[in-house]
Amino acid sequence: MAEKIILLVEDEPKDEVLTLRALSRNNLSNQVVIAHDGVEALDYLFGTASSENVPLNPLPEVILLDLKLPKISGLEVLRRVRAEERTRLLPVVVLTSSDEERDLVQSYSLGANSYVRKPVDFAEFTEAVRQLGLYWLLINQGPSCRGVR
Repeated sequence: MAEKIILLVEDEPKDEVLTLRALSRNNLSNQVVIAHDGVEALDYLFGTASSENVPLNPLPEVILLDLKLPKISGLEVLRRVRAEERTRLLPVVVLTSSDEERDLVQSYSLGANSYVRKPVDFAEFTEAVRQLGLYWLLINQGPSCRGVR
């Protein structure tokens, strides 16, 4: 069975390090692919292979998506993920510092599976990431996307 990949879409270096540290402290040693902006995230998910014999990148088990991203916003990334058959069913967790109600409503309207505000305190952040990892990587049973991956 292939390792479950996490796609972390985060432009803030400090938040990237905190997320990776929190995953490590909670023994969630999955491969983490990091995209620093919306363009990198979409390139990873939809990048075109140079020939038919070269497979696309493996799809992640879960996407941890910040909203305030350079180049292409997290909301636009979410919109495009839900628009494509290959990625439509992927779990997307919005992990953001935004406390704006409109961001929360738009995220769910566009098909986010969860919306989590990043706690400021490292211990709380570590616990939040632990719970996210356990749920989305171990407990949750999503539909099989193997046919469209």
